[in-house]
Amino acid sequence: MALFLTESDVAQLLTMPLALEAVEAAHRALAAGRAVDVPRQRTRLPQTTLHVLQGALPDFGVIGYKAYTSNRSGVRFLVHLYDASSGSLRAVLEADRLGMMRTAAASGVATRCLARPEARVLGMFGTGWQAEGHLEAIAAVRALDRVKVYSRNAERLQNFCRRMSERLGLEVRAAASPEDVVRGSDLVSTVTTAASPLFGGDWLAPGTHINAAGSNSLIRRELGEDVLKRCSAIVVDSVETALREAGDLLPWLEKGRLHVGQLRDLGQVLAGRQPARTTVDEITLFESQGLAVQDLALAARLESLARTRGLGSELPYGA
Repeated sequence: MALFLTESDVAQLLTMPLALEAVEAAHRALAAGRAVDVPRQRTRLPQTTLHVLQGALPDFGVIGYKAYTSNRSGVRFLVHLYDASSGSLRAVLEADRLGMMRTAAASGVATRCLARPEARVLGMFGTGWQAEGHLEAIAAVRALDRVKVYSRNAERLQNFCRRMSERLGLEVRAAASPEDVVRGSDLVSTVTTAASPLFGGDWLAPGTHINAAGSNSLIRRELGEDVLKRCSAIVVDSVETALREAGDLLPWLEKGRLHVGQLRDLGQVLAGRQPARTTVDEITLFESQGLAVQDLALAARLESLARTRGLGSELPYGA
């Protein structure tokens, strides 16, 4: 029978190393033409929006989708996983933590292939749920000495720094200002819902790598044109998806100040078909929107682990 995994089940199984491995494998499969990814589609009502991402990973034996609703009361995520050969339902997973971890892992994978190996200082904007996973992912791929974090909510910022310092065994401190976040940082990450740019391009040091993880709709913008002009490499998780919803990039693409040919696909970079960092002084950028294949790759691994460990409950339909 098909398996149902709750958020609690997922939390028992999901680790950042597992997420990093699954997300990288999904991007490599996509780059090799062994996967299908359909960009996010949205159905909007005045009160509620339904978001659907769908795709297939034949190498993993799965096809499926993630659907979630958002309104003022919150967001609710579910992944539906089907067998690619038989079409039968394999699993349904509650996917709040799953989605957070796969988003973080995408930035971790990008950092691993784009950031300088000696990068040690991370400056980060954002203190929410997504920011927690993001920091964990970056710490998993680079030996960080220090993390500077900025948020306009001082109490939330202090709590985040204390909690993440204890969890990761790192010095995570509150930054005094946006400029303090960026100046002297080898890595800069934005994990916010900002509608206007967070920092100035002239604050970036040569050799910085940027992860922009919050701008997955036209109303969101974390980076300004001054930042984009300083980036030698602009890498996206999918060019097709970026052209639909990358709020940081679309205004400049539409004005002709940025061209589609300048965008590099993360999977193609991982496969060595497109260049990653070529000099120590280059400023590199990863723009993350989120893909169905990331969710499906991770869900497939979690389903297998759950069956091995006897977690989850059987649904009265499916296989």
